[in-house]
Amino acid sequence: MVVTGCQSDHSQQALSCKMSAEYDHFMASDKRWLCHVDDDNYVNPMALLSLLSAFPANGDIYVGKPSLDRPITAHELLDGNETREVRFWFATGGAGFCLSRRLAQRMDPWASGSRFERTSAAIRLPDDCTVGFIVEKRLGVSLVHCPLFHSHLENLLLISPSNVAAQVTLSYGMFENKLNSIEIKGIFSREEDPSRFKTVHCMLYPFTSWCP
Repeated sequence: MVVTGCQSDHSQQALSCKMSAEYDHFMASDKRWLCHVDDDNYVNPMALLSLLSAFPANGDIYVGKPSLDRPITAHELLDGNETREVRFWFATGGAGFCLSRRLAQRMDPWASGSRFERTSAAIRLPDDCTVGFIVEKRLGVSLVHCPLFHSHLENLLLISPSNVAAQVTLSYGMFENKLNSIEIKGIFSREEDPSRFKTVHCMLYPFTSWCP
């Protein structure tokens, strides 16, 4: 765990501070992919590796799933206190997204050190939006829309139980005042496993010590 010193709330500043720390930590490593997933999601490593292996090793790849059905509109702050309207796609951090190392390296002028937080402040949007802004508006790279990432902002009941093993991330939460999670039968009751993550895990890894 990296202790960032960032605020613990969900403000634009706190989220951007944490993403900045993630980016810098990744750049100091030798890893090929930077994948951000919220800590209340389930990640299926086998599906994630299968997805990433389909992309060229040295490509400019930004893959994830938008939470909107259209590009977001922001007003970028320019010199002289002027603004300009910008529109771009971004992959929601609530579902997760991945960046290839080559693309992450190209993001450096707007993302390394304190630059990420400054970029975020210029468009007055949080971390995941800022990543999309840098990638699409600064570098001209398009988001690869992938339906295998899932956030609590979508109706998770629409995921077929037969396709659960192919999904990269799963989420849960409240949607239209109801508990929103995948519908999958298993050994754990809804009370024991409201997110259904334990059920999914035991389906994928049946020999886990705590799986019945």
